[in-house]
Amino acid sequence: MKNWQRKALIVLGLLVLLAGGLAAYLHFAHRSDKAISATVGLDPILPDPDPQTIPSVSIAKPAGWAEGAAPSAAQGLSVARFAQGLDHPRTMLALPNGDVLVAETNAPAASHEGGGITGFFARLFMGQAGAGEPSPDTIVLLRDADGDGRAEQRFDFRKADMHSPSGMAYADGTLYIANHDAVLAFAFKPGETTLAGKPRTLMPLPAAGDHWMRNLLLSPDGKHLYVAVGSATNIADKGMEAEAGRAAIWEIDTATGRRRQYAAGMRNPNGMAWNPSTGELWAVVQERDMLGPDLVPDYLTNVPVGVQYGWPWVYWKDKFDDRVNWPMDTSMAEYTRKPEYAMGAHTAVLGLQFAGAGNRMGSRFANGAFVARHGSWNRKPASGYDVVFVPFDANGNPQGKAVPVLGGFLEQGGAKSNGRPVWLAWDKGGALLVSDDTGGVIWRVIAPGAAPSAGPKAVVTEHLKPLKQIIDPTSPQALESALSAMGR
Repeated sequence: MKNWQRKALIVLGLLVLLAGGLAAYLHFAHRSDKAISATVGLDPILPDPDPQTIPSVSIAKPAGWAEGAAPSAAQGLSVARFAQGLDHPRTMLALPNGDVLVAETNAPAASHEGGGITGFFARLFMGQAGAGEPSPDTIVLLRDADGDGRAEQRFDFRKADMHSPSGMAYADGTLYIANHDAVLAFAFKPGETTLAGKPRTLMPLPAAGDHWMRNLLLSPDGKHLYVAVGSATNIADKGMEAEAGRAAIWEIDTATGRRRQYAAGMRNPNGMAWNPSTGELWAVVQERDMLGPDLVPDYLTNVPVGVQYGWPWVYWKDKFDDRVNWPMDTSMAEYTRKPEYAMGAHTAVLGLQFAGAGNRMGSRFANGAFVARHGSWNRKPASGYDVVFVPFDANGNPQGKAVPVLGGFLEQGGAKSNGRPVWLAWDKGGALLVSDDTGGVIWRVIAPGAAPSAGPKAVVTEHLKPLKQIIDPTSPQALESALSAMGR
């Protein structure tokens, strides 16, 4: 054997050893010894941070669903395919006539550009988890015309002007669609199967970044549109200038287009919904990575106007992230709000729907919030890959532990996934629709035989009445009565 051949073999052997060592590190390092339930609830475990340079990895490779297979539903619920054969379906919008819009979408090509070693591994691992394919950039319309719980009609609704679309909302003849770089408004009447005409741009948005989904929610009166915009990086890795307008929820006046930042310090807000008990805006938020397998829990919380949740400097009200180098006001923790409810570390919360009136999920799920947990790529053992229900009390507050609703997306052992739940919507029959992006399916979940729910009792009127009296008292006795009503 020649000398150069020996050297080549030595180099090759070293590379094999290095690769094997890296693989072993990625497989065994930073493994949690806690059940994911320990990081769920009103008082989650928050261990000491364990900062990482290379993220721990636990990729569940997409395997798809076998013919006739389905997720496992909680006792008393049944699950079936509402639609299948879709191309990476993510967000959904149920229209007033019962049609369901589905965004076939994925990250824009510019997503995860740069970002050093963190960005490199994010691109690598997201591709392995089924999130690396080019975006289909298509909105499809599904119609269950005969009401049998299956969409027998499918239409290509809109492809032009779609650039990684996600958020959708409708009211009063206007359909709003959020691309990753702008909120668009279209003239539209429910019943139409294609979306024609040119849109007007309601608000430009910061493009791409690590978190590209731009989710929408209309106020009940249709006067305001709320837009969730995630951060560009994990912890402002490229500086705060790159995070301008991000990690926030924006409010747009639909009549004038005027907007304001409604809430801030939310690393990656996603699903938004109105709490039927209190009328408050609630959202699910994905928290930061690479502080260990049990930090930081994603969360479900109410979103008062002007709220600050601390990102990137602070998490869970008063925990400082020492990795963040960008200057901050040290008094920030004094006005940083603590999230209401932890949804588990790295579970990747996305879809959110409250159990309002008309749903047919049964009495067990009469008051609370359904949350789709897309699933981790960087926790060992894996977390999420399910839909859960967070019970609420009579005053519109979360309580207790999350209850499983839909599981079986992750195969035993965690090496493969049949699918990943993303978004939630109510169909015209009161069933819960669950989009499954890597499985290409929309699942329909219902409690057979259940009557439509009356929904939880509204408590907002009882709280607002004394406040209105204080703001505009009609007599000297009004203030005294209002304070007495509030127990002061």
